[in-house]
Amino acid sequence: MFIKIKKNSGIHMEHNGLEKQHLVPVTSNFLLNLNQVAEVSFYSIKETKTRYDLEHHAVQVPPHTRVIHLQMSYPYGSRDEHSGVDKGVLIERCYYKLYFMPEETGQYDVIRGQIEALILNDD
Repeated sequence: MFIKIKKNSGIHMEHNGLEKQHLVPVTSNFLLNLNQVAEVSFYSIKETKTRYDLEHHAVQVPPHTRVIHLQMSYPYGSRDEHSGVDKGVLIERCYYKLYFMPEETGQYDVIRGQIEALILNDD
């Protein structure tokens, strides 16, 4: 099952293809395959956080920003060969963090509802 992330000025994304603590606005529609997601968490930012755009300008993430954190399954990871022979191989799984700024227009509720509809033991 796919979920569609629509371009929207109130949605930003962070993933491990970017430098640490970098955030980009969602400027085009894209699909995420929920069959490849291993873990999902939902939370809200409690205090202002500083992230950076692609030009390394500071971006303030305000309190009450809602986040959907999608941790992908192991086949969607990268191997760290620098960990040494004695320490084994580290596999870093891909992730996507979708930041829904407070002014965002309702896509958070739609996406969260679609994900929660797939939960079998939700009481």
